[in-house]
Amino acid sequence: MTSHAEAEMEERNFRAEVDVESVGEDEASESLLRLFQLFQIEAECNSSEVIPQDNEMWCSRNVLRKQRNWEKIVAAKKSKRKQEKERRKAKHIEGTEQQHSKRVLKAIMKERLLEAKHAGPRLCIDLSVSDHMTKKEISKLAAQIRRLYGANKRAAKPFWLCVTGLLVHSSIHEECLRMNDGFSNYLMDTTEEHYFDLFPLERIVYLTPDSKHALEEIDPQKVYILGGLVDENIQKKLTFQKACEQGLQTARLPIQEYMIKDGNMKNFHSEILAINQVFDVLAMYYKTGSWPEALKAGVPARKGFVLPGQQDVETKKMSS
Repeated sequence: MTSHAEAEMEERNFRAEVDVESVGEDEASESLLRLFQLFQIEAECNSSEVIPQDNEMWCSRNVLRKQRNWEKIVAAKKSKRKQEKERRKAKHIEGTEQQHSKRVLKAIMKERLLEAKHAGPRLCIDLSVSDHMTKKEISKLAAQIRRLYGANKRAAKPFWLCVTGLLVHSSIHEECLRMNDGFSNYLMDTTEEHYFDLFPLERIVYLTPDSKHALEEIDPQKVYILGGLVDENIQKKLTFQKACEQGLQTARLPIQEYMIKDGNMKNFHSEILAINQVFDVLAMYYKTGSWPEALKAGVPARKGFVLPGQQDVETKKMSS
């Protein structure tokens, strides 16, 4: 009896221990499950911030907004780089075309000048009178030669230029080299000789404002002489007397025939022009065959001469 009772007691104790252990294991398992779920949720949130998923439910609105802004910035930078590349390419092409056009224009100018050398009229600048000038006047003459050469080079129908009496190391020679870039490479003849030793006298026409004869036309067979003289002291008839002494034909621009004196406050009227202004008149006439048009283009208004009909226009401008 006693043994049977003890056996029952031991069995009940064993079952109680088993129940207690099973309860502890269930609670531990439940805690571990809750902890694992928390780790899983955190890992999923972190992964949604680093790697965007197809489903936007895994991404916050802030992340999507930043991503869209970044994509816009990248696209804008690519577009800007593309535009800059195209702009540089277009600029390079334009520069190449301009350079090519400059070469073409230069070649055309050279061809025209060489044609004038063989078949065009000759315009000779006589520098044998440069010893009558001051240093200031010599500098002005060098500048006029540069302007004259530039205008002739651009002319549609140029003259062939020749500079005579240009002594090496003279004041005018040194001034031309100093003031005029590339003077030694100008497409024209330069010589120390005098024009009457180079051309037949019957072909020479000395252009001087003191001549009694007005120039009527430009003959390609003639050689027209311009006195290289800037005379601020107005040494009257210097070039005219020189031409007469040599028995040369003389002529003046037909200012008196086609222009009238314009009334001005100083009552100043002069037919004496700088050599580049004389050339502008000759070049325009050689191109158009019209003396009024040529004189209008080359004679400055300050000389006191205007074309008929132009006087009223000038008066209205002054009064207004």
